[in-house]
Amino acid sequence: MSEENNNFGSKVAWFLAGLGIGASIALLFAPASGDEARDFLGRKADESREYVTARGREVRRQAEELVEKAKGIVTQQKEQLSAALDAGKQAYQDEKAKARPA
Repeated sequence: MSEENNNFGSKVAWFLAGLGIGASIALLFAPASGDEARDFLGRKADESREYVTARGREVRRQAEELVEKAKGIVTQQKEQLSAALDAGKQAYQDEKAKARPA
């Protein structure tokens, strides 16, 4: 599911990049004044910067969630392994005690 979300985000990023490039090319051929074109490009650059910043925060949040989930899984596995090791030690000691003649 995470890979699917990541793929969607990548597609959206490429779409927006293409949209920005297309808009820039359109401005070069459009009959707008230089000031209007610069203002438009400035606004689009600001929008792009905001999008990239927001997307970066989202990716970071997702990565932090995955790290926390992985830490929980590792802790759980460690506890299970420790419990199994203790049970094995106890079983060994019990069998050892049974094998000794009284």
